[in-house]
Amino acid sequence: MPKSSDTIAAPATRTTPPRSLWLLGPALVAGVAYLDPGNVASNMTAGATYGYLLVWVVVAGNVMAWLIQYLSAKLGVVTGQSLPQVLGSRIRNRWARRSYWLQAELVAMATDLAEVIGGAVALHLLFDVPLLLGGIITGVVSMVLLAVQSRRGPRPFEFVIIGLMAIITIGFVAGVFVAPPDPAGVVGGLVPRFEDTGSVLLAASILGATIMPHAIYAHSSLTRDRFGATTTHAGDEAVRTETSRIRRLLRATRWDVSIAMIIAGSVNLAILLLAAANLAGVEGTDSLEGAHAALATGLGPVVATFFAVGLLASGLASTSVGAYAGAEIMHGLLHVRIPLLARRLVTLIPALVILGIGVDPTLALVLSQVVLSFGIPFALIPLVILTAQRRTLGIWANRAWTTAAGVIASVLLIALNGALLWLVITGA
Repeated sequence: MPKSSDTIAAPATRTTPPRSLWLLGPALVAGVAYLDPGNVASNMTAGATYGYLLVWVVVAGNVMAWLIQYLSAKLGVVTGQSLPQVLGSRIRNRWARRSYWLQAELVAMATDLAEVIGGAVALHLLFDVPLLLGGIITGVVSMVLLAVQSRRGPRPFEFVIIGLMAIITIGFVAGVFVAPPDPAGVVGGLVPRFEDTGSVLLAASILGATIMPHAIYAHSSLTRDRFGATTTHAGDEAVRTETSRIRRLLRATRWDVSIAMIIAGSVNLAILLLAAANLAGVEGTDSLEGAHAALATGLGPVVATFFAVGLLASGLASTSVGAYAGAEIMHGLLHVRIPLLARRLVTLIPALVILGIGVDPTLALVLSQVVLSFGIPFALIPLVILTAQRRTLGIWANRAWTTAAGVIASVLLIALNGALLWLVITGA
C-alpha cells in the first residue's frame, strides 16, 4: 500500500467518482484545438499542393498527440494542478519564469490569430461579411462561450464545445463521401518522405496544428477544473479511496483521449484527402477562399457550404479554448489572473490588425502553425519530465516505456523543426 506522502488524497467534497460516461469531456474540449482553422489551412494546402505525400505526417502526428494529451490530462488528474501551475512553482528564478511565460504567450497568440482569421474567412464565405467585421463577430461569439465557462462551470462549456465539434466533423468529412480518395494514393502516402523545402514547411505546419502547445497546457487545466483539486493530508482509508478514484479517472481519461483523437485525426485526414483527391493541380486552391470555390465547382454548392460551416464552427470553438488556455498560462506562470473576457479583448487585437491591413488569411494561418510547431518542445519536454517523476505523480508516474515514447516524440518534433529551419535558411 502506498504511503500518504506518495499519493495525493481525495478532496473532501468527492469520495466516489461518478459514472464513467459522465467523466468524458475534457479531452473532447482540448481536442477542438486539433480541429482549428490552422489545421484546415495546413491540411488543405498540403493535399492540394502535394497530393497524398504528407498523409503519414497527419497519422504520425495524431498518434503522438494521443500520448501527449493523455500525459497532460494525467498530470491534472493526479496533482489537481495544471502544467503551467506546476511549472510556475518549480521555476524559482523570476526572469526564467517570465521568459517561459513569454514564449508560451506568443504561442497562444499565434493560436488565437489562426482561429479568429478562420472564423472571419468562414463568415466571408457564407455571408460575404468583410474580413475585419468577421473577425470582430468571431471574437464576440467566443466571449459569449467563455462567459458560459466562467458562470456555468466546465460541464455546460463542454456541451457547447462538443456540439460545435460535431458540426466541424460533419462539415469537413461530408466531401470525402461525395468524392472518395484514391486508396492506392492513401496507402502510398503512409510512407514517410519529403519532396522539397515546401513539403517540410507544410509538415511542420501540420504538426504545429496537430500537436498544439496550448492544448497541452489546457488539458491539464480542464481535468483539474472538472475533477477538483486535492490535498496531501489523509489517513490510510482516505489514501485507499483516493487511489481507487484516480485509477478510475485515468481509465476514463484514456477512453476520453482515444475518442477525441480518433475524431480529430479522422477529420484532419479527411481534409487532406479531400484536397488531394479533388483540388490537386486546380488553380487558386492555395487559399481557403480558392479551395471553397473549387469545391463548389467540382463537388457542388452543398459540399462547399458544409465546408464553410465546418470552418466557422472550428473558429468559434477553438478560439474559446485558446483563450481559456492563455488565461491559465498567465495565471499558472505569473500568478496573475485576468478575467477571461478582458483577456479575450486584448488577444483579439493582433488578429484584427492582420485582417485590417489585408495580409493573405491563408498564408497567415499556415505561418501561425509553424510558430506553434516551434513552441511544442517548450510544453512537451517539461510534461514528459514531470509525469516521469515519482515526486510529482507518486505511484502514477510514467512507466519506462511511456517515458521513452515521450522522449522519442520530443526528439522527432525537435528534429523536424531543426530541419525546417536549416532548409529555410539555406534555401535548399
